[in-house]
Amino acid sequence: MTAVPEIDLTEARQGGPADRARTARLIDAACQEIGFFTITGHGIDPPLVADLRTAGHAFFAQPLEMKLRCRHPVRGMNRGYHPVGGEALATANDEVAPPDLKEFFHVGPVDVTSDPYYTGEPGRRHFVPNVWPASPPRFAGAATACYRAMDGLVRLLMRLTALALGLEEAFFDRKVDRSIGTMRLNYYPSQATPPASGQLRAGAHTDYGGFTILSGEDVPGGLQILARDSGWVDVRTAPTAFVVNIGDLLMRWTNDRWLSTLHRVVNPPWTGEPSAPRLSIAFFNHPNHDVVVECIAPPGRAKHAPVLSGEYRDLKYAKTGLVPSGAATPEESR
Repeated sequence: MTAVPEIDLTEARQGGPADRARTARLIDAACQEIGFFTITGHGIDPPLVADLRTAGHAFFAQPLEMKLRCRHPVRGMNRGYHPVGGEALATANDEVAPPDLKEFFHVGPVDVTSDPYYTGEPGRRHFVPNVWPASPPRFAGAATACYRAMDGLVRLLMRLTALALGLEEAFFDRKVDRSIGTMRLNYYPSQATPPASGQLRAGAHTDYGGFTILSGEDVPGGLQILARDSGWVDVRTAPTAFVVNIGDLLMRWTNDRWLSTLHRVVNPPWTGEPSAPRLSIAFFNHPNHDVVVECIAPPGRAKHAPVLSGEYRDLKYAKTGLVPSGAATPEESR
């Protein structure tokens, strides 16, 4: 398979068990063959994503000194603003690579309560408060609404995952209902000069957790995936469609039945003129921090040892320059 298949979720959302089973089979086929698919009929109102996109462009258009006010006090923490040059995604796969040509804004879970899961150890460090910009004023509200919508969509995808794997439909419900996932606004600035040799907007990498849901922009310099038999393939979608891929932890969970596929964001062709910037909204689901992820496989057939969800993400983050969520907060490090 070289093309990313498109799957309409309308029947899965509105229909009965047979409709969900049919959609689950389509997801299973895509994840075994290429690890990516696009979705339509997902039920998320287009203006909700458009509002965040507008606010995101307004935020990143500000002077650097304004954006740096939204930097978390712990350098590298997965909250708030990160300037260009702070991450090289390819290093998570033990590659040597120059920094990626992007800046980004990290949003964590938005519905944290006083439950001990969030406030105890290690919960209080997995659920670090968000950092919000003062300008544009609509940013926080738009990001919060979009985060909640994406989180709801992941729960539907995980139910379809259970069906695809021959499990009871609610198998994953209590494993992703208090996710330590994040949402990123990845901003790829206009390139006024050619990039350095080997430097990309985002180096080749796999994602770390469960499902990633991406809303991109159809401008030059976009997403590519490494297909099995045809090399790097461009991925483009309509504005109301989302690109979905699975991460390393979900691949482990399926005992490698599903693929966590290498992907990257390439530079726009150099024409001698400044390129257009690009903004992508990526929602990264990651199971609850206390979930032990064990291969879904017959006895004696597991390809991976059990791993704790939160610890697994911390190890991946540390390789790319982000602070593991278990690292000390400002109060604890004084």
